[in-house]
Amino acid sequence: MNDKTGNEDLLRKEQILISITGQDRPGLTASVMGILAKFDAEILDIGQADIHSTLSLGILIRMDEAHSGPVMKELLFKATELGVNIGFSPVTDEEYEAWVGRQGKHRYILTIMGRTLSAAQIEAAAKVLVEQGFNIDSILRLTGRRSIVNPTTNSRACIQFSLRGTPENRATMQAELLALSSSMGIDFSFQRDDMFRRMRRLICFDMDSTLIQTECIDELAERAGVGDKVKEITERAMRGEIDFKESFTERVALLKGLDVSVMKEIAENLPVTEGVDRLMTILKRCGYKIAILSGGFTYFGEYLQRRYGIDYVYANELEVGEDGKLTGRYVGEIVDGHRKAELLKLIAQVEKVNLEQTIAVGDGANDLPMLSEAGLGIAFHAKPRVVANAKQSINTIGLDGVLYFLGFKDSYLGEQGKL
Repeated sequence: MNDKTGNEDLLRKEQILISITGQDRPGLTASVMGILAKFDAEILDIGQADIHSTLSLGILIRMDEAHSGPVMKELLFKATELGVNIGFSPVTDEEYEAWVGRQGKHRYILTIMGRTLSAAQIEAAAKVLVEQGFNIDSILRLTGRRSIVNPTTNSRACIQFSLRGTPENRATMQAELLALSSSMGIDFSFQRDDMFRRMRRLICFDMDSTLIQTECIDELAERAGVGDKVKEITERAMRGEIDFKESFTERVALLKGLDVSVMKEIAENLPVTEGVDRLMTILKRCGYKIAILSGGFTYFGEYLQRRYGIDYVYANELEVGEDGKLTGRYVGEIVDGHRKAELLKLIAQVEKVNLEQTIAVGDGANDLPMLSEAGLGIAFHAKPRVVANAKQSINTIGLDGVLYFLGFKDSYLGEQGKL
């Protein structure tokens, strides 16, 4: 008897999807919920978006069939009173259960970023997602609203797709996104949406051509009168054409006899990369541990450490003679690509951070090992070989673009509308 009664109760329940659109106004959601509460409606799902003060609200309810007519009648009257549009769609038990079953699918985040974003760029990205079998659950704008009357040169635009499904071919998708990035001038980040993505704690940066817009060894070489020779070796090394240790030894040898005092002048005039000040301020405010892992020189890394409160600096130490001049040799172990990856793991161990919670950012071939080791590896304005091998890259905006790959939203930071 009880089982039969229970089954009859189930048959008397139904699901209704309520869709409300129109000019947003204070109290709308409360008014709708007041009506639903009066008829003891259960909320199975709810979502809302607000674009340019235009509301789109969806509510999936479950309630007694006997009450559905009065509920819809009261909601229609309230919608007329508030000046919004309202619609109702029945959802069968089978449709609802199929929707519940899809909730077990993997979730991913695709972040798209550039100075500006066009319909053509978003269309191209959406087509890749469709071909890979993804369903787009939601789209969120991460950047603040930009002025069209007083545009700025360092504008940035970023949106985030929340996806459900599993890519048909991850390698093909990455290749297609990379091709779009190159041809359409936009940046992408594709990440598994799990607890690690939401709980990053350690970020490791290359220094030269990443945190600063120069190679310190080139600056020293210019003062030593061997700029062209060193630059040629540097470029070959960054392209991965020659071994880093070999190239480093050759370049340092060319600096022999340079007075160490020039390092102070170079440090005080380092061209800091766009976005670094903002990025460092926010990372420190949010409790991230920050490291510089550089194939450059300790002197300049420690200068940036003092400036930004960086927690760790590992770089190369130049040997200085008793006469205050560089000897053309270095002290200790060279920080090359392999060493950078080791140091990232070591710091993570010291800080008790899972490797999935780490981030690495760099531009050169010697950064690839740590980019591969980190939970999130980002190539920044990098050489073609590095971009091709990194899963994420930033080529269109400043280094603070890293924040959007981490899921930060300008409005969270009190920066709504600021560029």
